[in-house]
Amino acid sequence: MAFEVTFELNESDIEHFRTVMREAQSGAKKISETDILANAKSLSQDVKVDVPAFVSTRLKKLETMVAMIEDSEWAIPEPERTDVLGALAYFSEPEDLVPDHIPVLGFLDDAIMIELVSEDLKDDIEAYEEFCSYRERESERAGDSTITREEWLDSKRRELHSRMRNRRTTRRKRSSVRSIF
Repeated sequence: MAFEVTFELNESDIEHFRTVMREAQSGAKKISETDILANAKSLSQDVKVDVPAFVSTRLKKLETMVAMIEDSEWAIPEPERTDVLGALAYFSEPEDLVPDHIPVLGFLDDAIMIELVSEDLKDDIEAYEEFCSYRERESERAGDSTITREEWLDSKRRELHSRMRNRRTTRRKRSSVRSIF
C-alpha cells in the first residue's frame, strides 16, 4: 500500500533552504570543481538503492546538472557553469540538514535542495535537455557524428527565424483579410 504525504514550504521555509545553499556555495569556493562533481555523482550513485520515488526523481535532475558540466559538446558558458557548480556545492557538505542515514527521510533535504536549484536553473536545464534530444536525433540521422553546441545554436537560430517569418506572414494575411472588410 502506497501512502502519500504532501507538504508545503512557505516563503520563510524556502528562504531557510536558500540560506543554507548560499552558505554551502560560500564554503564551496575552497572545493575544486572536480570534488564538487564527484560529491554530486557520489550522492546520486550511492542513494539509488531503496530510496523513495520523491528522491529518485530528483536525483535524475542532479545527474542532468552534472552532465551539463561534463558534456564537452555542450560547452556550457562560464557564467552558467559557475551557477550550476554553485548549485551542486550543497552536495559537497558532509553534514546536511537531515542526516542521510535516517531511513526514508534522510534524503528529504537533498530532494528539496535539488528541486530548488533545478527550479533556479530551469531554463539552463531545459536548453541542455533540448540540445541532448537534438544531438541524439542528429546522431541517428547522420550516423554517430559529433554534434556541437554551435551547430545546435545555429539550428535553433534558423528555427526561430523561420518561426518569426511564419508569424509575420500569418499576421500580414490576417491584416489583409481585416482590411477587406
